[in-house]
Amino acid sequence: MTAVLFDFSGTLFRVESTESWLRAVLAAAEADCPEGELLDAARALEVAGAQPGGANPVALPEELAGVWAVRDESAELHRAAYTGLSRRVTLPDPALHDALYERHMTPAAWTPYPDAEEVLRTLRGHGVGIGVVSNIGWDLRPVFRAHGLDAYVDTYVLSYEHGIQKPDPRLFAVALDALGAEAAGTVMVGDSRTADGGAAALGCRVHFVDHLPVDERPDALLPVLDLVGVARRPATPTQA
Repeated sequence: MTAVLFDFSGTLFRVESTESWLRAVLAAAEADCPEGELLDAARALEVAGAQPGGANPVALPEELAGVWAVRDESAELHRAAYTGLSRRVTLPDPALHDALYERHMTPAAWTPYPDAEEVLRTLRGHGVGIGVVSNIGWDLRPVFRAHGLDAYVDTYVLSYEHGIQKPDPRLFAVALDALGAEAAGTVMVGDSRTADGGAAALGCRVHFVDHLPVDERPDALLPVLDLVGVARRPATPTQA
């Protein structure tokens, strides 16, 4: 294998909990919200599917079904879909809905999985091309830079920049072209069998991981190294 494509959310990074998301926005706005109401609102936001990168809606409102289906094709559609879901939940100030959307785009809202850096660094050290292919409505490059992972990525292929969303094979083809890689020599790593599985239509091998909290998934990316055929670098011995 000469190249690996990675999904972003649920694969290399995990978004903060819905409660943390809401707490951060309330604190920044200095908005008063009793603890019980805060916890109720956080649960309601999660059920609504209002947090990008979080849980999908338990029940998608009919009036948002159209925009939801194509939400990752542009920044405008992405914002409209998620703020539309958020506004179904009552918050202390209506302006908090836009603030929640802004918060999820910040590096502070995201944490890399524990093995992400090791896997990316090892692949790069063996000359393997690395691409990030994401269904998303905003520029995630600052998240990678802030967490020190940008240096390992050769290309970013983001759905909203191309007006195409996974599983459309054309989005994966853009990444292959950017890396100068053949599909038969490429692995796509993601958490969605529907979206990320689209790479198989081009002849890529596909490897799935579970979209779990960071502390529950310490090493799910490490098998990618075996798939590609590169060895993990031994840990540096601790000095006595």
